[in-house]
Amino acid sequence: MRVPMVFVFSGIVLAGAWAIAAEQAKAPAAHGASSIDRAVAVMLPTADSGVTGVVFFTKEGNSVHVSGKISGLKPGLHGFHVHQFGDITGMADGLSAGGHFNPDNKPHGKPDDKERHVGDLGNVTAGDDGVATIDIKDSMLELAGPHSILGRGLVVHANPDKFTQPVGDAGGRVAVGVIGVASPEKK
Repeated sequence: MRVPMVFVFSGIVLAGAWAIAAEQAKAPAAHGASSIDRAVAVMLPTADSGVTGVVFFTKEGNSVHVSGKISGLKPGLHGFHVHQFGDITGMADGLSAGGHFNPDNKPHGKPDDKERHVGDLGNVTAGDDGVATIDIKDSMLELAGPHSILGRGLVVHANPDKFTQPVGDAGGRVAVGVIGVASPEKK
C-alpha cells in the first residue's frame, strides 16, 4: 500500500511543530523565571474599606525592594504581609488569600528576624492623610524559586502587626492584591 506523499509531508510538519512547541514550553521555565526582576500588586479594597494602592517588588542584588503607596487607611500602623494565595474572590473579607506565605513552616516574626514567615513584612505607617509610603528591602522575598511571591496575595490589615503568635493579631484585611509580573521599568 502506498501512502500519498501529502500525508507523509503533513506528518513531518506536525512532528516539527510539536517539537518546536515543546521547546518553547520549556523556555519560560528555563529562562523566563530567572529573568523576572520586577513585580506589582494593585491593591483593592475589601468590603467598603476604600483602601487602594500600588506596590512594586524589584529585585536588587540578594534582596527585593518593596515600594509604593497605599491610600485610604486610618492613620497609624497596619500589618503588611504576603499571603499564600493570589485568590481575591472573597473581597468581602479578603480571607480567600489564605494565611501568611510560609513555605518553610517558621513562626511568625518581625521583618529582620532570621526565623519568620517569608511573607512577614511587618507594618506600614499611614500618615494623617491616610497614605502609607512603602520603602522596604527584604532578603527573604524572591521573584523566582521556592520563596517566589509571584502569584501570591498581598494584604494590608486594619491594625498593627503586634508580632504575636501565630500571625500577629493585625485584625481584618482592608486591602488585597495579587502579585504579578510587572512590565519592565522605564528608564
